[in-house]
Amino acid sequence: MNAQDYILLEDTYGAHNYKPLDVVIERGEGAWVWDVEGRRYLDCLSAYSALNQGHCHPRILQALVEQAGRLTLTSRAFRNDQLPLLEKELCELTGYEMVLPMNSGAEAVETALKAARKWGYTVKGVPKDRAEIITCAGNFHGRTITIVTFSTEEQYKDDFGPLTPGFVTVPFGDADALEAAITPYTVAFLVEPIQGEGGVILPPQGYLRRVREICDRHNVLFIADEIQTGLGRTGRLFACDWEEVRPDAVTIGKALSGGFYPVSAVLSSREVLGVFRPGDHGSTFGGNPLGCAVARESLKVLVEEGLIENAERMGRYLMGRLARVESDAVKEVRGRGLLIGVELKPEAGGARRYCEALQGQGILCKETHENIIRFAPPLVVTKDDLDWAMERIEPVLQS
Repeated sequence: MNAQDYILLEDTYGAHNYKPLDVVIERGEGAWVWDVEGRRYLDCLSAYSALNQGHCHPRILQALVEQAGRLTLTSRAFRNDQLPLLEKELCELTGYEMVLPMNSGAEAVETALKAARKWGYTVKGVPKDRAEIITCAGNFHGRTITIVTFSTEEQYKDDFGPLTPGFVTVPFGDADALEAAITPYTVAFLVEPIQGEGGVILPPQGYLRRVREICDRHNVLFIADEIQTGLGRTGRLFACDWEEVRPDAVTIGKALSGGFYPVSAVLSSREVLGVFRPGDHGSTFGGNPLGCAVARESLKVLVEEGLIENAERMGRYLMGRLARVESDAVKEVRGRGLLIGVELKPEAGGARRYCEALQGQGILCKETHENIIRFAPPLVVTKDDLDWAMERIEPVLQS
């Protein structure tokens, strides 16, 4: 079968909820992938940062295979020998007191929302069913009914109502707007340290420190969604670390499994996650031994192979190279670590056609919000890889 055969099958039998580039990938290694016809590409999306450790990392693969041969699933009706070790190692690495494991990133966000509401009622004393959670315009936290409720992207909500009450929206990066929106019913503020899907939007310097101070003063939980920005992507373990800020709760996922398996988690204090009692929340696959073994090795790879530090070095290099490209189409280059957005001017004709042109040159990236190209290669990427890429990216941006 060739690429068009696979594309026809997918278009015929699959729901059309994505608009992928027409490349059919069959193999990956490190920062590189190959399509069904043998062409090689540099992956500059990393499955939306799920592949921080690169494709098919041998250490994570070995952990997966070994665990799959022993035990894959018990459900949470019984205990297993991998979950306690993952919980301990995550807490020791991040400094949080408790972990609640789930599968997808959206599940982790839903878990954090439920924890915040129950904390608001049982600890803060908010009247029953009056809890409010503040979120930011331009956010992306997932696609469940509740999560799309507080999206400001109308397509995500259109025809999916009725939606979930209890959410308030403020502009991203505006600490004064956050403080003005807080009421006696506010239990939490949920924010991405950098809005990835929103277009790699960075808040003003000092914003997260002000958020921390405001939340402390008003007894409001500060919840950071680090599903895309966390685990080394920005050159720090968490993007919040750039301002030396510690949220009350953090959601993680994507790279937590190195791209091998859906694993996510909420990290927080005993005061927050301790509100859950048996039966309050759960997941058949959450905390399963296969996922936990994979996540344990994925974390070790990030730390022991220096991938977080490499993300900072290579990110600084790539952003510098992109910023020096002389192109009438480019409006701005911005980012942190290996999460970089190139915003094109409206008259450039949209980012999609640039991504298609880059595909033709052996580079895979994806547009976001019409005019933005996101460059986010795996954290194993080398300077030679980036030099090879820039020889192709520069003429495409200039064309």
